[in-house]
Amino acid sequence: MNKQLAGLAGLTERSREIFRNLVDAYIETGVPVGSRTISKSLPHSLSPASVRNVMADLEESGLIVAPHKSAGRIPTEIGLRFFVDALMEQGPLDVDDRRVIDRKIASLDHKDSMDTALSEATSLLSGLSHCAGVLVTPKHDLRLKHIEFMKLSTGKALAVLVAEDGSVENRALDIPDDFPVSNLIEAANYLNARARGKTIGQLQRLITSELDKIKKELDGLTARVVELGVATWAGNESGSHKNLIVRGQANLIADPSALEDLERIQMLFADLETKKDVVELLEHAEDGEGMRIFIGSENQLFSLSGSSVIVSPYENAAGRIVGVLGVIGPTRLNYSRIIPMVDYTAKIIGQIIS
Repeated sequence: MNKQLAGLAGLTERSREIFRNLVDAYIETGVPVGSRTISKSLPHSLSPASVRNVMADLEESGLIVAPHKSAGRIPTEIGLRFFVDALMEQGPLDVDDRRVIDRKIASLDHKDSMDTALSEATSLLSGLSHCAGVLVTPKHDLRLKHIEFMKLSTGKALAVLVAEDGSVENRALDIPDDFPVSNLIEAANYLNARARGKTIGQLQRLITSELDKIKKELDGLTARVVELGVATWAGNESGSHKNLIVRGQANLIADPSALEDLERIQMLFADLETKKDVVELLEHAEDGEGMRIFIGSENQLFSLSGSSVIVSPYENAAGRIVGVLGVIGPTRLNYSRIIPMVDYTAKIIGQIIS
């Protein structure tokens, strides 16, 4: 606990109770909480005026703030950190949540690839938490099923790589500003005739061996995309030893209250696209023991979107940490429910890979 949080340890029991009720109400509703709402939720009688006096002290301490000109208050990032570290009552995983996780894991087909099983577990965690589920796993060579090119903004194209196990990866590619879409389609057709069942490295070696043939058979621009694209993907493949799986981003806008903060959600989506930075952030959890919780600006990557990250490392059969599993969502998370959920799912992931 940092110095500012340590200084809050002297709060009176009444202040703690009012603050705890305010955070609980904010997590449930997502809207600023007024003194009258808190007054009604307290187990003992306390007038709204008395609650307002305590809230004024809490605001002065930096635990709560009034957004815009609202009469209500919401917890600050410091307030949420204080709540999680000092006030939150964290119990065992909810029985119903445990039952859903166990049932889903038991239903996985043993014939499925490891990536498919991990992806399903990540999707499950995303659905239960109503957040984006994230998982960092040791990278292996995915085997391709289909490749598609999409022209984006000026000078950019997106290659969509679909693997045999159903996982999808997007890779950016630099192209000339006036590059015809027809050449992208031709390049995709050429690669799809050769890519199925091959790893990116194998496809690169095949294309390299066929360069002379490619230049004779294909339009010059198409041949360039084929050659440059495969070389770029292979370079990305060898540059990182970790793979990132992200599932359930749509959950972040399923909450009606989130529609009022679409700009923040869009920033979070953009952050999740910077996979290298996300992997580096989540890998920090591998250096510690147990759960790691980053709230808002506590991590630089998600500081602008004001998001929280709850992650837990998972181990292989030898007891060695090999990856990280967790969720990313708004700071208004149900921490007491999601923390044991992430912890339990990480243990299940360890059993799967073992």
